[in-house]
Amino acid sequence: MYPANILKIGLTFVLLLSLSTTVMAQQDVSQSGIQKIEEAPGAISIDQAIQIALANNTEVKRSLLSVRDADQQVRTAWSNVLPEVTSSANYTRNLEIPVNFIPEVVFNPNGDPDKLVPVAFGTDNNWQGGFTISQTIFNGQAFVGISTSSLYKAAQSEGLRATAQGIVTQTRMAYYQVLIANEQVRLQQSRLDRVRKNIKDTRKSFEQGLVDEYAVMQLEVQLENIKPQLTSAKFSKKEAVRNLLDTMGLPVNLSLEVKGDLNSFNIQAPDASEEENKALKKVDQATPLSLESDSTMLQRAFEMRGDLRVLDIRQQLQQKRIKAEKSKYLPSIVANYNLQWSASQAGTPVFFGTDQQRARSQTFMVGVQLPIFQGFRRNAAIQQAQIQKKDLQLQEYQSQRNAESEITSAEESIKEAFQVESARKRALDLAQEGYDRALKRYQAGLGSQQEVKDAELQLREAEVGYAQMVFNYLAAKAQYDQAVGQVPFVEEDIESIKNKIELE
Repeated sequence: MYPANILKIGLTFVLLLSLSTTVMAQQDVSQSGIQKIEEAPGAISIDQAIQIALANNTEVKRSLLSVRDADQQVRTAWSNVLPEVTSSANYTRNLEIPVNFIPEVVFNPNGDPDKLVPVAFGTDNNWQGGFTISQTIFNGQAFVGISTSSLYKAAQSEGLRATAQGIVTQTRMAYYQVLIANEQVRLQQSRLDRVRKNIKDTRKSFEQGLVDEYAVMQLEVQLENIKPQLTSAKFSKKEAVRNLLDTMGLPVNLSLEVKGDLNSFNIQAPDASEEENKALKKVDQATPLSLESDSTMLQRAFEMRGDLRVLDIRQQLQQKRIKAEKSKYLPSIVANYNLQWSASQAGTPVFFGTDQQRARSQTFMVGVQLPIFQGFRRNAAIQQAQIQKKDLQLQEYQSQRNAESEITSAEESIKEAFQVESARKRALDLAQEGYDRALKRYQAGLGSQQEVKDAELQLREAEVGYAQMVFNYLAAKAQYDQAVGQVPFVEEDIESIKNKIELE
């Protein structure tokens, strides 16, 4: 009873230690991400956001656990063909020697054949122990299982790649959402500042008798209408920041600012002229852009995308399953070696007795088992495996068509952004010049307040239009990178992710 309690306490301690280690490791990863944000000089860049997401996102962690689980399944598969060694030892104490009844004629030829004589067989102490070694010589399912486990590990690794590609793309999209939300706040704030400045100038004109009080009142109404729009833009920004933090696997109550200015981002320039846009341009330029799809590019995309590679490996796994089911028709051969000691003694027990009371025996056996008939179970399992393989082929075909459509859609969105970029830029420049002129005319008493309002509205629309065009391009480029299977930071960082994040 005492050793059993010690064993239970030991197992409980090991489990608690393992659980606390896992929790501490996860907390360390989260704290490292928070520390990176707190140490960032004012704002976090997109490459930092991606690296934190890869190191801290829950889906990436789960994919890592799947890869490590696959490692153990490979070891389990090998254990089916490795020798199995067992040992045993038994001690029996006969408190009363067993008695059997034997006809009297066995001991006395002249005895009564119907009379039974009680005879005690056995000794006080009986010992048995030895070793047994079992080795699988041939088992079709076991040998197929070894290669299958390796494929399963490859499938989990590709699953990790696909998850990382998705997380990077999701992080980029969330980051761009924060940038466009920043633009909305900035534009609404700029509009508010313009109206306030216009009110200040109009009041001066009113005091000088150039305009009536109604002009001031109109601007104040316009100001009050803009304030709720600014409030709404600020709340939209908070929601975008929470979404980004959640994607990065960090607490959503953190304060976060991002680097980047959509209004100064040139989508066609190879480099960024502004320091705050350099990280955006680096990520944008990480994957080469080809707007003319051909069969070679599509085939490379099929080979690089993690989700399609997983489907290809799953088909190979299904083919292995078919082989495993067919191997059930083959015999299995197992060899067993048995080494045993036995001892019997009377009186006070002595461990396995003396040399005169102990005996040894050895056996070697080869067993062959051939399944002859098991109903239709084996044939049905083979047919099911073949059907599921065809289903996977259809899934891969449809996924390839979807990938081709995603590439085309992303290319069209990028082309659209390229075509409208010059018009958006010129409209922004003209709107800024028009607003400056309208304001000067109004201040000189040559223009009206309505002209200033119209020019301000045109400028706002031009700023929103240009920022939205840049956002559409960056989002389309992120989707393009994922569609062609060349997502930044995934290929070069996937091994370092495995080494850095320890969840055991």
